[in-house]
Amino acid sequence: MPIRLVARQTHSRLMTWLTPIIALVLSLIAGCVVFSLLGYPPLKSLYTFFLAPISDLYGVSELFIKAAPLAMIAVGLSMGFRANVWNIGAEGQLTIGAIVGSALPVYFPESDNALMLPAMLVLGVLGGMAWASIPAFLKTKMNTNEILTSLLLVYVAVLVLSTLVHGPWRDPGGYNFPESVVFQDAAVIPGILSGTRLHGGTIIALLVVLSVWLLFSRTVAGFQVRVAGLAPNAARYTGIHFNRVIWYVLLGAGGLAGLAGIIEVAGPIGQLQPIISPGYGFSAIIVAFLGRLHPIGILFASLVLALSYLGGEFVQIKMGLPLGIAGVFQGMLLFFLLASDLLINYRVEWRTSRKFDRARTD
Repeated sequence: MPIRLVARQTHSRLMTWLTPIIALVLSLIAGCVVFSLLGYPPLKSLYTFFLAPISDLYGVSELFIKAAPLAMIAVGLSMGFRANVWNIGAEGQLTIGAIVGSALPVYFPESDNALMLPAMLVLGVLGGMAWASIPAFLKTKMNTNEILTSLLLVYVAVLVLSTLVHGPWRDPGGYNFPESVVFQDAAVIPGILSGTRLHGGTIIALLVVLSVWLLFSRTVAGFQVRVAGLAPNAARYTGIHFNRVIWYVLLGAGGLAGLAGIIEVAGPIGQLQPIISPGYGFSAIIVAFLGRLHPIGILFASLVLALSYLGGEFVQIKMGLPLGIAGVFQGMLLFFLLASDLLINYRVEWRTSRKFDRARTD
């Protein structure tokens, strides 16, 4: 009995916003199955994964710390996704932003200038934009697929970081560990809640999300990005330059990823290390689609993905499970989200072979 997918004529707006919740519920059910197969009590395991990490103030503050870079990167990526520009290399742009922004405290370790931190943030943004300009140039000048170029540049960025912390930027007093000097106070983002690691970067992330929301909903540039994605032919007819839109969205996403990178380094880490992100640049793709490419939806989706990182660390400590369990939950969430989206746009039609063949010949 063949299965056929038939495109729906109309889409339910309500279901479009409900599917992330449905995908989350299905992921929890699948998580119970996974924990059971691993020999752990499912309900207790889910509690340890999702609720125990945020059962106190410190855990909640850690949730916001991890959600901040996810939200910043995801709102940047959402601009490109709306315009059908697929930037997959935010992890590399984050890394380069962290490197460029860290140059000041590395080369001026004794400086206590009040402008040190603002300058680092600006350099982080510029570093991310510069790295994103490579796929933008290749896309607009040579029509090179931005998915491949942006993704491959991630590995180049990681190698640049590794070369620096193992070589010229390695702390001479760091007992030969591959890390830079510890940043001085002037180069560290101040905390905002005593007894926790919560810092001002979370406020910056919130301001970024609100700014992108206003950009999309209140400006001509946001309107052009939406039109370029929904109706490219109409966009060209009305005089919207698609190449210019590509530059806008890639540089915007790269700048926000670079900002997230330098905030991560100048905030929780406090120095440049070989690994500065557990994969925020890739997880932000899930955040963007789980939030329906809307800044406010992304804000809540970033908390969900941040909780998966916290839960992975918590079950590793409490239950001895591998840290990769967080990636398992993220993968299941993405799978169920895509499956739900498929059923929004298509309906499943079952046909007998004879009817199916007749329909094809007609």
